[in-house]
Amino acid sequence: MPEMTDIRLERTVSSSRVAPVTAEEIPSETRSHVHHVINVLEISSPEADDQDEFSGERNPLDRLLPTTESRNGGCLAAALHLLSTGIGYQALLLPVAFVSLGWYWGVICLSLAFSWQLYTTWLLINLHESAPPNGVRYSRYLHLSIAAFGERLGKLLGLFPTMYLSTGTCIVYIINGGTIIELFFQSICYDNDHFNSKTLTGAEWFLIFIFLSALTAQFFPNLNSLTVVSAIGSFTAVFYCFLLWIMSLDKGRVHEQMDGNDIIIDGSGFLNVLNGLGIVALAFRGHNLVLEIQGTIPTNMKKPSSKSMWRGVTFSYIIIAMCMYPIAIVGYWAYGNKISSKLGILTSFVSLHHKTTSKYLTGAICLTAIIHYICAFQMYSMPALDNFERIYVTKKNKPCSRWVRASIKALFGGFTYIMSVAVPFLPSLGLFVGSMALPLTLSYPCLMWVAIRKPARFSRMWLLNVGLGFVGIMFCVLSSVGALWSLIADGLDANFFKPKS
Repeated sequence: MPEMTDIRLERTVSSSRVAPVTAEEIPSETRSHVHHVINVLEISSPEADDQDEFSGERNPLDRLLPTTESRNGGCLAAALHLLSTGIGYQALLLPVAFVSLGWYWGVICLSLAFSWQLYTTWLLINLHESAPPNGVRYSRYLHLSIAAFGERLGKLLGLFPTMYLSTGTCIVYIINGGTIIELFFQSICYDNDHFNSKTLTGAEWFLIFIFLSALTAQFFPNLNSLTVVSAIGSFTAVFYCFLLWIMSLDKGRVHEQMDGNDIIIDGSGFLNVLNGLGIVALAFRGHNLVLEIQGTIPTNMKKPSSKSMWRGVTFSYIIIAMCMYPIAIVGYWAYGNKISSKLGILTSFVSLHHKTTSKYLTGAICLTAIIHYICAFQMYSMPALDNFERIYVTKKNKPCSRWVRASIKALFGGFTYIMSVAVPFLPSLGLFVGSMALPLTLSYPCLMWVAIRKPARFSRMWLLNVGLGFVGIMFCVLSSVGALWSLIADGLDANFFKPKS
């Protein structure tokens, strides 16, 4: 008697009935598709687990990729991830922006930028799950962009900024991290001629940083497992930010002029104002990771992930504001137009106060900054690693083994190191390239909300989001033009493959 295959859809539609058919009557290719549909329905079935309404995810591939492999995160883990990635090297440059903007407009622009990016974060959180919720989750920024704008336009708008804010940020972390390791070495050994005469080259400082970062990455297989790393990164970021502004306040205003071309002398002019606004806007970061972080939080009908995520955002951004405002205000008060444009308040403090400050205190500031950069590197590398693993899983039709995953991380670390040595002046291009990626933070979330949620035309939400979307794009264009004009006017030391030590 021929084998019978009974296909039942009673779990999803109780009234459905499908008559039994023989296996011989079904082509083998069709049979494989049928089994795939059954597996997806079982994964997504409300009765598969004891959760409310739905417990699984509509895309089974998410279970195999590092970003969404583990979905047992929570509010605290999300807050730690956001705090670790939300405070970066751009925050150290906020006093530079105040040189151009002044006290009054500096504080106003910083507050407006903070409110704007907090609102777009709220939009992303509420766009993470489909409306009404049915188990479909957009756990990657590019996927949400494609869902909102279509495949071609979504990739065109979202691919470059997400790539730059992942891989590009990792490269800048290597360059700045290597520079801070050198500062740490100099602050500890500045009075030892024997050690100073044997200092390493810039490429060797970069190599130390990427070795520590790549080694750390091998112990954490997925995004949710990085909670401990983000906790360490959050603590160290808050620690060195508080130390920098407290010590700068204690030392008082600086009257000594710094050497070199790192000093911003002229704070006037329209272009300087544009650059100052760009620095303020770029100080708030991590939007390319919001959906990924929320993707680690479990969800169901009674307790959607957006609630836990928003609590995490609220907590983390209170701490971020407590770090950024003092850095900007005290840094500008203490150093004025003598602030360094290379790592901002950190370089200024170490360069100007190393003779009157305990070398162990200076070393502690540099060491905690290094640890924070290593921790943040893990988070910003995750979207790129996730994409590489997606390619492997799609082609091989099986999850990455431990050794494949380790190899991918090692190759990514090697690639970013080579790029940091090849283009060591990338931080000098940060304002220009970063301004081109700013729509991801300021504009795209607003336009995606309109495209997906479809609010009534000319309603308050429609006007607000369309207005912010287009104002954000115009601002990004002006900021890019200002940054490019400054590069043309001041010149660019394009020292390819010659990192400075």
